[in-house]
Formats: sequence, structure tokens, C-alpha cells
Amino acid sequence: MRRIVRNLSLPALLGIAAFAQAQTPPAPPPDCKAPEYRQFDFWLGDWNVPAPKGQPDGHSHIETILAGCVISENWRGGSGFEGKSYNIYNRETGHWEQYWVDVSGARLHLVGGLVDGKMILDGVQDKPDAQTGIAQRERITWTPNADGSVRQLWESSKDDGKTWSVSFDGMYRHPAAKP
Repeated sequence: MRRIVRNLSLPALLGIAAFAQAQTPPAPPPDCKAPEYRQFDFWLGDWNVPAPKGQPDGHSHIETILAGCVISENWRGGSGFEGKSYNIYNRETGHWEQYWVDVSGARLHLVGGLVDGKMILDGVQDKPDAQTGIAQRERITWTPNADGSVRQLWESSKDDGKTWSVSFDGMYRHPAAKP
């Protein structure tokens, strides 16, 4: 390297320096401070989720990561089942998206947004039912309540949304809160 620099004349070195200074620095990435990025913040925190029929409670830790651009969920059910979701406001589409993954190797991609104060996301399973040829639809609704709790209602449809059945209906409560 020194040999190359020694062989360059002063005008050539000054030209290289001027070229480097003339380069425009890259624009900073867009931030996630606009109000739409905060629409799902009601779900942030540490939560206990009572399970039906006396089973052990589930626990969820939900936080913002990556400079507030992603909401990360860490779920652990009372039976030991674990999963994570990554939730983003997609500025290109104007919709919220969730990517759920769990210890069974399953994944789910949901899309939607805030409707009347509730976050409603839905999606379709990858593999259609072998008998009907219809892929199961999933819809999850998070409703913030006046007492600080959040209801999560997960519904599934095997007939492309004509009818829905409840897959999970849980009330997220902060550990210090009383039911």
C-alpha cells in the first residue's frame, strides 16, 4: 500500500480526497416514531394468561426491539409450549404484520391493523386441507380493556371465513393485577 501511495502525485492524492468528500453519506434509515408504529403498544409488558380448566398459566413478555420498529413477543404456556412473534408496522403497505414461530416448527404470517381500537390480524395456513382443498384461515383480535388487561381472541375457519371457531380466548393480565 505504501508503494502505491508513494507513487501517487500530490494532485492525484488531493483528487482522491476531494472525490471521497464529495460522496453523499447514505441517508439514515427511516425511524419508527410515527403514531401508527405505536398502535400496538397497549400489548407491551409482562403478562400472565390464565389457562382454562385449572391448567398452569401461560406467561408472555412483550417488548419493542430494533429501535422501536419491532414488537417482540416471548410466549411460554403453562405446559411448556413456547413461541415467539415479531410484529411490525409495514410502512410500504400501511398494515401491521405478525410472524409467529414456535417450538413445533410451525409458523404463521398474519396481516391487518387497528379497527375500532382493536388490533385484528389474519392469515391463511400454508397447506390446504387434504379433503376440502381449503387452507385454514386464522384471525387474532387483541382488545385493550379499561382495567389494563388485553383480551386475545384467536379464531380459525375451515370454510374460507364463512364460519369461525375459537382456538384460544385468553385474558392477558399484568402479574400484579387482580382478576
